Amino acid sequence: MPAKVLISGSSGLLGSALVQSLGADGYEITRLTRRSASAARQIAWDFAQPLAPESVSGFDAVIHLAGESIASRWTDAKKKAIRDSRVLGTRHLAQALAHTASPPRVFISASAIGFYGDRDDEILREDSASGRSGFLPEVCREWEAAAEPAANAGTRTVFLRTGIVLSAEGGALKKMLPPFRMGLGGKIGSGRQWMSWIDLHDEIGVIRHILGNDTLRGSVNTVSPNPVTNAEFTKTLASVLSRPAIFPMPAFAAHLVFGQMGDELLLSSQRVEPAKLTASGYVFQKPDLRQALSAILKK
Repeated sequence: MPAKVLISGSSGLLGSALVQSLGADGYEITRLTRRSASAARQIAWDFAQPLAPESVSGFDAVIHLAGESIASRWTDAKKKAIRDSRVLGTRHLAQALAHTASPPRVFISASAIGFYGDRDDEILREDSASGRSGFLPEVCREWEAAAEPAANAGTRTVFLRTGIVLSAEGGALKKMLPPFRMGLGGKIGSGRQWMSWIDLHDEIGVIRHILGNDTLRGSVNTVSPNPVTNAEFTKTLASVLSRPAIFPMPAFAAHLVFGQMGDELLLSSQRVEPAKLTASGYVFQKPDLRQALSAILKK
């Protein structure tokens, strides 16, 4: 009998790819959706409100990916939406799972490498401390803490500390492609900041690996084993596209255009190592940036 999996955020870049991958292998997928549940295997929810435990009972796994997009200028209202969608949504789901009569074997909840903050050249593993300052470290700490009710109730709980997910269909790479294809791309700021990335197929592979590996719990750095600097990333992307990368964006311009979002997403440095994944035997499909970008862009 196929495993029963409940997924939130199923319409996003990662969620839609995960639904397709698991569905193709016979998993029975139910979607937790903020829209009205108009089809079979859908459960309507409002992340700001508690969930009835019986509504999320009987699943083998629950994968929680929902959250407000962070890819726009951070006004006070935007920051509240980012925080609330992650913290309240996770807390209410975890509380429901903690009180359900038939809890899942595993609860996989999204998080991000923003947990570590701006750390220059420091190599960051799962046991590294959170960033001392910044909006993203604060949100990620609260986000992960919000899942504690499920973990305390005995459900194996995993936090996906994900880096930049590479896909031409969405995310950061999709936004970068138009200027780079026109030869207008270049490094951001000094270009020395580290970018920890992962190919979308590996992101899916990691989730599937976690579903079947009972030793993985707590935080899991979901990134390629080969982070690169921003200068190297932009140079490689331009090379794969056979374009120059000679139009840098100075740090002051990134701050002027994007504000705090530019400082914490574009200019901060996170050199993250997937220590737990490596130790658990996960084999990356696309560990090399050029290999990943060439496959994505069919070069």
